[in-house]
Amino acid sequence: MKKLLKHKKALSPVVAAIILIAVTVAVSIAVAAWMGALTIGFMATEQLKITGLEFTDTTCDVTIQNTGSTKVYVVEIRVSGQTPFPVDPAKLIDVGTKETIQVTGLTLTAGNSYDIQVITKQGNIFTYRGTYPL
Repeated sequence: MKKLLKHKKALSPVVAAIILIAVTVAVSIAVAAWMGALTIGFMATEQLKITGLEFTDTTCDVTIQNTGSTKVYVVEIRVSGQTPFPVDPAKLIDVGTKETIQVTGLTLTAGNSYDIQVITKQGNIFTYRGTYPL
């Protein structure tokens, strides 16, 4: 019996180390892919930029660009000192696109500055200050 074990060859330490490293790399790639898939949903951010305002005596055209990484639904626009303007139905702004929303029924005075607040479906508020020209 002892003679059979002496003639049996084992794996060399170099080959064993290479196999262990290969298995470790394969498992780490699988875990990284799994964690990446989990975090994609958490990393979506809403980011709006008001790129333009056009005033008349009773209206304000608000041009909004989505600079975030997810679609944004605008549900309300507020102009300082005015009644909130609900956007019904909510205005969808895709990633990287611009949309113009007209706010009506305002009382504006030439030369005054107004804070424009854009409220999203998720409750985020984006503010911009504009001046109604003389």
